Amino acid sequence: MDIKTCKLLAQYNQVTNKKMDALIRNLSKTQWNQEFEGYFKSIHRLCSHLYISDYNWLKRFGKSRDFHFMQDPLFDQDLNFSSNPFDEIEDYILKREELDKKIIRFVEEITDSDLAQTLSFKNTKGEAVQKNFGGSIMHVFNHQSHHRGMISLYLDNMKIENDFSSLLPLVEK
Repeated sequence: MDIKTCKLLAQYNQVTNKKMDALIRNLSKTQWNQEFEGYFKSIHRLCSHLYISDYNWLKRFGKSRDFHFMQDPLFDQDLNFSSNPFDEIEDYILKREELDKKIIRFVEEITDSDLAQTLSFKNTKGEAVQKNFGGSIMHVFNHQSHHRGMISLYLDNMKIENDFSSLLPLVEK
């Protein structure tokens, strides 16, 4: 993983979430909570999972050294997967936009030495884990794409046309 790729993926994440959220904003409360087959049964649950995951990964990265993006009261709370960070679609969209800005700020602060270091953290089971910092960033962006794909499938099942998956418009020549 290199800094240029991190910046590209952070930008893609932000742009793609805006496109996806433009569709989500128009869902009814019933559609937001409609259950489908899959581990995360609704768009609401998927959005919650993605938000909580991204939030916790930012906190993990932010504890590795003194990152400026962490000096925001947003990071004073603890979120776990039993948390419900939002009920309403509009609340989700506002929080998602804010978190995506933090991801951009984080990526703007990383250095080559950050990417090469070992990230030590506790996973959701409380187990001590050590992983490469840059590889962990790649995991976060891959995780986001995976779950946005699930949201796309749920939208397809509701007959809502969507196509917010292409990274190519952001790739330079």
